[in-house]
Amino acid sequence: MAELEIKCQHACKNTCATLNEALRRETAMVRFYESVLDECNMPDVSSYMSGLVEDKRKVILSLIQKLNEIHVRSQALDGIASSFNNTDG
Repeated sequence: MAELEIKCQHACKNTCATLNEALRRETAMVRFYESVLDECNMPDVSSYMSGLVEDKRKVILSLIQKLNEIHVRSQALDGIASSFNNTDG
């Protein structure tokens, strides 16, 4: 098995590079499974691959949701921090 080429940057702001890479790879897997489905003429294999596509789509949705949560939380924290930095008042 190949070694992971991902190294966590530990300094992400408004996002997560590791989750973005996972999203990219999961999306690529869905495309691969869908291409297999286009070529497959065995009903049991086609059904199995359809299940894999559906499972991967759920993972993709979960990754997108988590990335959105990270973004919203980061924006909220930035807003709080900027309110303390406001020297006008």
